[in-house]
Amino acid sequence: MLTVIGEGLVDVVQRSSGVQAHVGGSPLNVAVGLARLDHPVQFIGRYGRDAYGEAVAAHLRSSSVLLPVGPDALPTSVATALIDDDGAASYTFDLAWELPGLADRLPFMLQGTTLLHTGSIATMLAPGAADVLAAVEHAHPSVTVSFDPNCRPSIITDVDYARRQAEKFVPLADVVKASDEDLEWLYPGQDPLDSARRWLSLGGSGGPAMVVVTRGAEGPWGVNASGETHFPAPSVDVADTVGAGDSFMAALLSGIVDLGLDGAQNRKDLRELAAGSLRELLARASWAAAVTVSRAGANPPTRAELNRMELEAEAPAPAESEAADPESADLSTN
Repeated sequence: MLTVIGEGLVDVVQRSSGVQAHVGGSPLNVAVGLARLDHPVQFIGRYGRDAYGEAVAAHLRSSSVLLPVGPDALPTSVATALIDDDGAASYTFDLAWELPGLADRLPFMLQGTTLLHTGSIATMLAPGAADVLAAVEHAHPSVTVSFDPNCRPSIITDVDYARRQAEKFVPLADVVKASDEDLEWLYPGQDPLDSARRWLSLGGSGGPAMVVVTRGAEGPWGVNASGETHFPAPSVDVADTVGAGDSFMAALLSGIVDLGLDGAQNRKDLRELAAGSLRELLARASWAAAVTVSRAGANPPTRAELNRMELEAEAPAPAESEAADPESADLSTN
């Protein structure tokens, strides 16, 4: 069983032509991505007893994600984007993030879990962030931990606070993924790759086994004990980049599980992963993100879709093809 702890919310987009609502939240998207890649997943988050909460629960269940925590009395978190006639957006947020009583239920809920993922608003926004950190500390001795800060400067505006929070989670994580934009915001004026190298050293021998940086059209880069490697960003026609980073994260974790490297008993082997194997993980995660950006919304691929896209990419091109080069995907978003 894989467990994701974090926020689920509803993105409400208001235009002059009407209103659209979509279920989102970075950890929620990762949970859906893992389930579509055929992994048993449970999502520990919160949502209200309202129409938006019903939409969150229905979205997760439609991908066979388990929900051990039911709705509560608070409103479901909402992020509202108001789009004017020129296309400019202004945002407002109504967020509630707390998980009362989580500590008492964790031993039961985490039975059988081999990998725990968290990140984004859930690790930054009080009071729930403290509960998430306690959950990671509780789980760390027995599970693989993954973390994606997925920074939201419009919500968590204090960069010093955000940096301190991220640096609480990084030493406890085996797998860390961040975008170059995350690292540039957290560490202004520093090369994001240098920041990633420093993160790899946090926690000493008990810190991360790998740190991965997504870099848009430049493709992802990763560092571990075996060295540094990267994978060129796949070229696809881009519909939008919503959820691309979350699909990347889900496929990266899926690859680790497929290798049998989840669970604390495999921590040493994960740490000693060869650079070539790390590159293969980056490649599969990149293709998952490429599928997502090729269609609208946070819509991660199934395992069959991902396998098919990889096969098509490996097939030789037609001898007389005159197709124009498609746009390179930005895989760093979200």
